[in-house]
Amino acid sequence: MAMRIASKAAGSVGEQVQGRAKRADFTDVRANNLGFVLRQVRSEQRCSRADLAAKTGLNKATVSSLVAELIERRVLRESGSVIGNIGRPAVLLSVDTGYYASLGVEVNVDYMTLVAVDLAGNRLLSWRRAHDGSGSTPGRSVSALAGLAKRAVDKMDAEGRQILGLAVAVPGMIDNDGVVQRAPMLGWSNFDLTGRLRQAMRDPKYAVTADNDANLGAVAEQRFGSWAGVSNMIYLTGEIGLGAGLIVDGELRRGATGFAGEIGNLLIDVDGRVGRVEDLAGIRAVLNELSESDEIAGAEVEAEVEDVVTRARAGEAHVIEALDRIGRALGAGIALAVDLLNPQAVVLGGHYQGLSPWIGPAAERELAARTHASGAGGAEIVVSALGHEAPALGAATGILNDIDSGKMPTPLGT
Repeated sequence: MAMRIASKAAGSVGEQVQGRAKRADFTDVRANNLGFVLRQVRSEQRCSRADLAAKTGLNKATVSSLVAELIERRVLRESGSVIGNIGRPAVLLSVDTGYYASLGVEVNVDYMTLVAVDLAGNRLLSWRRAHDGSGSTPGRSVSALAGLAKRAVDKMDAEGRQILGLAVAVPGMIDNDGVVQRAPMLGWSNFDLTGRLRQAMRDPKYAVTADNDANLGAVAEQRFGSWAGVSNMIYLTGEIGLGAGLIVDGELRRGATGFAGEIGNLLIDVDGRVGRVEDLAGIRAVLNELSESDEIAGAEVEAEVEDVVTRARAGEAHVIEALDRIGRALGAGIALAVDLLNPQAVVLGGHYQGLSPWIGPAAERELAARTHASGAGGAEIVVSALGHEAPALGAATGILNDIDSGKMPTPLGT
């Protein structure tokens, strides 16, 4: 072990040149500054070049050069003027929301959701379609995905918008190459989703990517949710499967090969019942115990959950008791994650939103009882305000985050 550590340390030294730290490439510095200026304009909504120089610490000439490039790339635009302190009008800048569109799609066992956003994150489209994901072959699901995406692309084309990219959220384990290693709820295994989708869409010019639905739900929550901007957060999907998206120190953490966050596979013991969190506290556990249907097809999940909510609101003792028990199991799983990651918030997404009045309080009690840190280390269990579209919104948002980091798009025809 000591030799491996020494080797790693030597490797980091090897990245230095003749004892001096490597200097950042000029293009990297400029890309970072472009992203910095864009984020500042988005934060202020409208500001002048002089404002940017004052607030970023960059000199005026640098700001002018960066702004000129951002305008040329259709990322910023001039949007009016205001009289300055010395009486001369200052031209105001804002994010150009009229040219680009980013697409995010989620495929799940009972639906597909598509969200399109502009550069400011404003929703341009929000579509939801029933889809029997568990009863469809991977090929049929890809055809449905491609059809939905093509309709959105055509609509954006008609509005004169350039597509930045298409990202897909999937309830499963997806590696860094976009291959779905396992998506048991969909019946997918070792399936090259991005490759097949690119083929179905005739190899589009924009990037096509895929990620786990919990990861992308966490991205959406961090940017648009009630805990937007929080540095440490766990997002729980709350669909038929149970996964977690992890925001740690302000960044999404996927792990070495993209498989982090499988909270549903953790083992818990609640009142002598030992099992996986997903088996004891997932939405399938809710329906197995409380659904009045003998067999639930994929497309019927939402209706069955709504029926459980209706019965709980009506005060059915059996339903309330079962939801309390399931909530405690969920709290036990959350406690393990909280002890490991010490988040500020654990966000309940998906079908947990509707069930939260009964599951939430039980989970909070169990969390408080089981965590080693007093007060659960400050962690709060909260309910998502983004609805079922959070993973699709996060898929579209991830593309915006790339631009925020300095990976600027180039308008067509330039």
